[in-house]
Amino acid sequence: MYIPLPRAAFLISVAAGLTLAGCSEPQQQAQQAPPPPSVTVAKPTTRSITDFDEYVGRFQAIDEVQIYARVSGYLQTIDFKDGELVKQGELLFTIDPRPFQVALDQAKANLARSQADLDFAQSDLERAQTLIQDKTSTVISKQTFDQRLQSERSARASVAAAQAAVDAAALDLDFTKLSSPVAGRIGDRKVSVGNLVTGGAGGTNTNTLLATVVSLDPIYFEFTYDEASYLRYQQMAKALGQTGSIPVRVGLINEKGFPHEGTLDFVDNQISRETGTIRGRATFKNPDAAFTPGMFGRIEVPSSAPHDALLVPDVAIGTEQTRKFVYVMQPGDAPQAPKITYVTLGRQFDGQRVITSGLKPDDLVVVNGLMRIRPGAQVVGKLEQPANPAAPAAPAAN
Repeated sequence: MYIPLPRAAFLISVAAGLTLAGCSEPQQQAQQAPPPPSVTVAKPTTRSITDFDEYVGRFQAIDEVQIYARVSGYLQTIDFKDGELVKQGELLFTIDPRPFQVALDQAKANLARSQADLDFAQSDLERAQTLIQDKTSTVISKQTFDQRLQSERSARASVAAAQAAVDAAALDLDFTKLSSPVAGRIGDRKVSVGNLVTGGAGGTNTNTLLATVVSLDPIYFEFTYDEASYLRYQQMAKALGQTGSIPVRVGLINEKGFPHEGTLDFVDNQISRETGTIRGRATFKNPDAAFTPGMFGRIEVPSSAPHDALLVPDVAIGTEQTRKFVYVMQPGDAPQAPKITYVTLGRQFDGQRVITSGLKPDDLVVVNGLMRIRPGAQVVGKLEQPANPAAPAAPAAN
């Protein structure tokens, strides 16, 4: 095929230009290669911490009182609303007092009669004493004097019995008004006005249960723990010289952490043979009635003395199947490939995680930019800027 010379020269120049362009493209790509990504590195934080164990338990009322009728009668009034808070000594129920008032008046009348008999017997005895002291008088015999003395003593005993009857009748009258023996929350009423309630010395099997009151402030929290933990706590308390109450914290099922502080003030005197556990009890203040008897909670008990530990941010920890790791780098500004270091984790504080093993205090850990790290790729580690020293330290998280 014949191609004119000018056109052939043009095609040759175009082909040469494309060839040169193709040769220079790798060079330009090499010159424009992006720099290695940068990550933030920092040394682990050293902090004094205390290890804790966590258990589940229930709140229990310190006082739980079942209100029973102590005298029999018809219920006249109910002076509370179901489920409300009541004060100690607050009136709860009233039993019809009229029969007991009549019995008291009768007892007082019997006392007055017995007192009158005693007064007469005492006067008669005084006259007999005057006559029998006169040796020349034969108006009264020794037997008559003894009879008057016996009458005075019998009258005195009758007065004492009548006085006891008055006291018993007054007590029964007082029992017609039932007050709360403790401050707390009362449950629902078990009877209605107009019903006959049974009281007396028959006991709880025959007496009528009217209501139940439970105290709320303070309140107990009971839980159980195993024998090994019991021995560890005993050794720790002995080593630290702790006596009396141990500070603990509790959290509800809808709360994060353990925001409520209390004291562990009781441990049972024997380990259960059936479960191998022992019962512990802590006391918490409950002024706003946030805790209710029977409510579940989580308690945190100190299990070690304060000790120094290494902490890293939670975001710096990676997961490889079941193992945890962090990226560690050598000091310097040159690009390098981070090294995977497997670690054992402890508990969490303020978004930081305790490292119990696998890390040294001088290691530089990648704390930001983990997503930029690729297998075999190099990165540049930039040292994390220290926090403002004037800023107050955040309290430990629960």
